[in-house]
Amino acid sequence: MRAFNLQPKTLSLAEHLADLAVDALIDEADLSPKPALVDRRGSGAHTDLNLGLMHASALSLWPAFKAMADATMDCGEIGLPLREALGQIGRDGEAAMLATTGGVNTHRGAIWALGLLVAATALEPESSTPGAVTLRAARLALLNDRYAPHPLSHGAQVAQHYGVRGAREEAQLAFPAVTGLGLPQLKRSRTADAGEQNARLDALLAIMTGLADTCVLYRAGEAGLQTMQQGAKAVLEAGGSATLDGRRQLHALDRQLIALNASPGGAADLLAACLFLDRVERGAGLFPGVC
Repeated sequence: MRAFNLQPKTLSLAEHLADLAVDALIDEADLSPKPALVDRRGSGAHTDLNLGLMHASALSLWPAFKAMADATMDCGEIGLPLREALGQIGRDGEAAMLATTGGVNTHRGAIWALGLLVAATALEPESSTPGAVTLRAARLALLNDRYAPHPLSHGAQVAQHYGVRGAREEAQLAFPAVTGLGLPQLKRSRTADAGEQNARLDALLAIMTGLADTCVLYRAGEAGLQTMQQGAKAVLEAGGSATLDGRRQLHALDRQLIALNASPGGAADLLAACLFLDRVERGAGLFPGVC
């Protein structure tokens, strides 16, 4: 009898997708230096968050992402039953997250974005380009969950107040900040040999240039949003985070946003969505042995 079973476990598609979603959240948290966000340097503009808490929160969401993928494969089609099943799983996942973090909201927006993308990928894994996945996710987001809580989230209240797109509308439009800004910049920076970490930073900054981040609006109003968008644009125009001038601009933006107590959490959630879609498109995590 062998003491150890060294045969690799064959994971289900749902398990692979849950792994991929959690990996995207951890990769986003670890990425440094992010302006005013939790990273390996510290807590950014936050007083109640740290990197360890972000990791624990991400890991706590694995069962929810797996359950979303399983529910999607069980339903087999986009419709109200699937939308409402995903909504309940998402709320249960949020409760598990809050129990893990002691009540701190670490990934509420990411549950929404990544949950939709996990489900959209599970529905047709053979059609996994970002455009195809986000269009399926949009069809899900357009359906109304009859059991969703009625009080508006802070993000939804801010979006309504300022007349901008919130997380719900971003998903309903098939994640334009991801497919139109983040992913193209990620690929451009890779092509320019910026290095993977710098390419991911550039993708975050590209998202920040065009996103009406409700987290920033909630904390710092329109002045904070303008600082974020213009500062992110300045980094990219200086050559991106792989250049000396770009790094100087990036550190300046970090200082400005921290002084305003403005953390671009919405952009961070969409960067995680960007990383998830990128890995799905390249096949990583969907099949055993693929890196």
